Amino acid sequence: MQPTARIPWSGALDWRALEPYPSFLARRTGAAGGWVIGVGAKEALQAPRPGTWCFGHLAYDLKNSLEPLSSRHPVEDGFPQSRWCVPFWVVELSQGEATLHSMAEHREEALSFLGALVGKAPDSPAAPLTGWQVRTTREHYLKQVERVLHHIQHGDIYELNYCTGRTAHQLGWDPFAGFAQLMAANPAPFAAFYRMHDLFALCASPERYLLVEEGKVLAQPMKGTRRRHVDPAEDARLALELAADPKERSENIMAVDVMRNDLSRVAASRSVVVEELCCVHAYPHVHQMTSTIRACLREWATAWDAVLASFPMASMTGAPKLRSMQLIDEVEDMRRGLFSGTLGFFTPHGNADLNVVIRTLTYDASSGRAALLTGSAITASSVPGSEWEECELKARSVLKAFGDVG
Repeated sequence: MQPTARIPWSGALDWRALEPYPSFLARRTGAAGGWVIGVGAKEALQAPRPGTWCFGHLAYDLKNSLEPLSSRHPVEDGFPQSRWCVPFWVVELSQGEATLHSMAEHREEALSFLGALVGKAPDSPAAPLTGWQVRTTREHYLKQVERVLHHIQHGDIYELNYCTGRTAHQLGWDPFAGFAQLMAANPAPFAAFYRMHDLFALCASPERYLLVEEGKVLAQPMKGTRRRHVDPAEDARLALELAADPKERSENIMAVDVMRNDLSRVAASRSVVVEELCCVHAYPHVHQMTSTIRACLREWATAWDAVLASFPMASMTGAPKLRSMQLIDEVEDMRRGLFSGTLGFFTPHGNADLNVVIRTLTYDASSGRAALLTGSAITASSVPGSEWEECELKARSVLKAFGDVG
C-alpha cells in the first residue's frame, strides 16, 4: 500500500462519507486533532499481521484468553474478543493535509472517498436517543461498593474499577450524524468511530492506552475525575482540588504501579520510567488526572507483545490485577464487552496507537440496541455515594451529545 494522494485539509470531516462501507475505524491521534482512518476489510484477523496496516479492537473479554478467567454474563454488544482488519485504504489527517494510502485496485474509489470525507461537515442532527434504562440501580450499586470495600479492608485487593451500565432501544437511529454531534460536543483526543457491519462504537475517549513508535512505548493511565464548571474561578478550584485529593492520587498511583509492572515484562532493563505523575488535564466536561509512563521494548519484543503483556489496561481493572478482574465479574451486573477494551491500529513499520474504550456508546443497527457503560475506581477511602455520582457524571458527558441525559 503506497501513498496515493495528498490534498489540503481544512479540519472539517463529513462522517457520512463512511456510510457505504461495512467496516471502518476512524481514530483521533491526540489533542492536535489528527486522525487515522482505515476503510474496508481485505482480511479479518484475530491478531494484527506484521508488516501491514491493521485496524480493529480488543474487547475487555480477551482477559478470558490471556488469564485463567471467565465471565458469568452473556455477550450483549456483539463485539468479539479480538478483531483486526487489513483495510483497502488508509487516510492520515494532520497539520492541514490529508494523505491517502491505497491498494492499486481501489485507487479510484479511495480518491472519491477522500474528496467526500474532507468536504463540508454534515449539519443534519441525529434524532435524540432516548428511553435509557439503568442496568444497576443506585441502591444495588451502593451495596456492591460496600462489598468491594469489604474485600479491600481484608487485604484481598487495594483498588477495583467498578462499572455500571444503561441501555436504550431505537431502531433507525443514525450513528453517522450521532458521531458528528458527539465530536462537536466533546472532541476528545483519542476519539474513535468504529463499524463492524451492523455494530457501531461512538467513542469520545480522553485516555491513551499505548503508543508504540520505533520500539519506544508510551502509556498514560487516567484515574481521578472532577466536573467542569462554567465559572472560571470555580473551575480552577475544582482542578486544584482534584490535584490535591489523596484518594484520587492513590487511584492514579496504583494504576501506574500496575502498568509499570506489566510493561516490565517486555521492556528493557531499567527503561520503565514515570515521566509525569498525577497531572490534571481539562476536557470539555471533566477534569482528569493522568500519568505518563515510558519504556523501551526489548530487542525481541513487538508492539503486540506490549499489548499482550498489559491488557486489559491497569486503569480499567485494579490492583492486584488478576484478583480484581475475578471480583469485577462477581460484582458487576453485565459483561463489559468492548467497554474497557481498545480501538486502534498497527502500522506497516511495527508502530501502534491504541486508546482506552471509555465514554463510548455502542449501537446495534439490526436490533436498535444502544448501550453505555461508565465506571469509577473503588479504594479504601471511597464514599459509595460519591462513586455513584462520578459514574453518572461520566454518563451525562456522553449522553448530552445525543439529546438525552439518561
